[in-house]
Amino acid sequence: MRCPFCHYTDSRVLESRSSEAGASIRRRRECLNCKRRFTTYERIEYVPITVIKRDGRRESFDRFKLLRGIVRSCEKTGIPSVRLEAFVDEIESEVQQQTTREVTSSEIGELVLSRIHNLSEVAYIRFASVYRQFQGIRDFVETLDHLQNRQISSTSAEKLLDESPEQEDNEPVIPKPAPLSL
Repeated sequence: MRCPFCHYTDSRVLESRSSEAGASIRRRRECLNCKRRFTTYERIEYVPITVIKRDGRRESFDRFKLLRGIVRSCEKTGIPSVRLEAFVDEIESEVQQQTTREVTSSEIGELVLSRIHNLSEVAYIRFASVYRQFQGIRDFVETLDHLQNRQISSTSAEKLLDESPEQEDNEPVIPKPAPLSL
């Protein structure tokens, strides 16, 4: 690391600390030539992602724009901002892990929709109405039906798991006889 004062190329690290919630490392250094101290930060460098918009325009991925849209969808739902930040971190991480450096805005929208229903059903409807450009009440009803069918399917699967008889020590399950009525 080059000293900012004398431009000497060697320095020693006096102290290292995690900063910015683990997103970077702060290092206190001392120049081996002039003995002055300075601070450096080490961060992960992400390769920029290009978002291809519906109209064909290209722009850089902006996590704050995504966060703003999700916050707007989740207004007055009581979801803490820390959870929303973590949600955006998950989406951004998944986008960064893709092999291509270009992603369509519809891919990002579908990624958000596939996960936002776990945060709030109201947020799901709000986000879907903007992202899918709802034109009328029919679009809302179709989305509500889809959400309800998804919930019924997952509830039915859980119910089947709860009702299955448990077997211990590989013993057969013998059903109890029905009471006799006289």
